[in-house]
Amino acid sequence: MKRGKNYQDSAKLVERAKLYAPAEALSLVCQTAKAKFDETVEIHIKLGVDSRHADQQVRGAIVLPNGTGKVRRVLVFAKGDNAKAAEAAGADYVGAEDMVAKIQSENWFDFDVVVATPDMMGVIGRLGKVLGPKGLMPNPKAGTVTTDVARAISEIKLGKIEYRLDKTNIIHCPIGKASFGAEKLQENFDTLVGAVIKAKPVAAKGQYIRSCVLATTMGPGVRVATDKLAVRNESAE
Repeated sequence: MKRGKNYQDSAKLVERAKLYAPAEALSLVCQTAKAKFDETVEIHIKLGVDSRHADQQVRGAIVLPNGTGKVRRVLVFAKGDNAKAAEAAGADYVGAEDMVAKIQSENWFDFDVVVATPDMMGVIGRLGKVLGPKGLMPNPKAGTVTTDVARAISEIKLGKIEYRLDKTNIIHCPIGKASFGAEKLQENFDTLVGAVIKAKPVAAKGQYIRSCVLATTMGPGVRVATDKLAVRNESAE
C-alpha cells in the first residue's frame, strides 16, 4: 500500500518494534499529526478476553476530563416532562414516534449519540437493526437509557465516551485531538485506561491487556508498553 508523503515522514519518527512509555508515546503521536486538519488521537487496546462469552464482556462509559474535542449531536427519545428537560439541557433533537418514523423513512442519521428514557425503549426497539450496527442503540451500561436525561446530555457534551469490545476483542476509542498536547491527552488516556482495567471481568485469565496502540487519524501507530499500564494502574489504586 502506497502511503502519502506526510505519513512517510511521520513513520520515520516511530520505531516500529519499540514499546514506548505512555508519556513518550503521546508526545510522539502529537508529532506525527501532519494533516491540515486537527487530527483525532485514537487508542486501540487488545484484551485477553473472549467477547463471545457474556461473562467476558468489557463495556462501559467514562467522561474524559478534557473532552474529545468533538461537538456531539444528541438525539433524545422522551415524552412529556422528560422531553422538556432534554430540550432545556441542550439536546439537539428530541422526539418519540416521530423520530422513529424520520429515521425509517428518510434514512436520517444526523446525530452521534442516542439517549432514551426507559419507557421509550419499546418504541426504539423497532430501530434495533439500524441503530445497533452503527453502535447507536441506547444502553443502560453506557448511561444512555436513563430517567435523568439532563445529566446524560451534560456528560455527553462534556466528553463522555463509550468503550466496548469489538468482535476481535479490541477496544477502539478517541481520547482527544492532537492540538490538546501531550499533557491533556495523558489525562484522558489515564482516565480511559484506568476504567478499562477496573472493568476486567472475573472470568478473564492470563494477561488482560495484550497490546495498546496510539495513532492519529492519518498517522502511524505507536505501540505502548503494556507493563507500564499495569504499573500506572497499581499506583493509582
